[in-house]
Amino acid sequence: MTGFALVPATAGDAPAIVSLRNAVAERLTRDHGRGHWSSCVTERGVLQGLRTSRLLVAWDGPALLATLQLATRKPWAIDKRYFAASPRPLYLTAMAVDPDRQRSGVGRRCLEEARRIAQAWPGDAIRLDAYDHPSGAGAFYEKCGFREVGRVVYRAVPLIYYELLLPPDQPAPPSS
Repeated sequence: MTGFALVPATAGDAPAIVSLRNAVAERLTRDHGRGHWSSCVTERGVLQGLRTSRLLVAWDGPALLATLQLATRKPWAIDKRYFAASPRPLYLTAMAVDPDRQRSGVGRRCLEEARRIAQAWPGDAIRLDAYDHPSGAGAFYEKCGFREVGRVVYRAVPLIYYELLLPPDQPAPPSS
């Protein structure tokens, strides 16, 4: 997995993204029973994500390893009142790692790349929600430096909000 990078997805990547996200949903359903995490995605939904966010992918040769979305638009389940004041927040959604490669550092590397991309965007915070359930990835996000900022129930779905505040842009050192 040398040279790991998240790169912008293309419309041609949509079938692989659908396959990966649905494999993750199937694994979560197998491990935790049916729930909101069991929903499958369609190619149409993935293509919509291409139009409304930065849809990113990481490949390991011909195999799709991971995907996530970063967007400036707040997702429906996020309540901004729980988060620190931020003029340029980005919202991380639809993160998925190949189930056979989970717990191998791929997710952590995705979040490191997302942070780098967000700072260059420029963004000043990354916000997300996770299921408040064993199927959720809250503990993972905390291990990666995100802090819990609230717990809510949105449309009967218990969620935990997380954020990662990004350092302000550092001025370039003076040239001699």
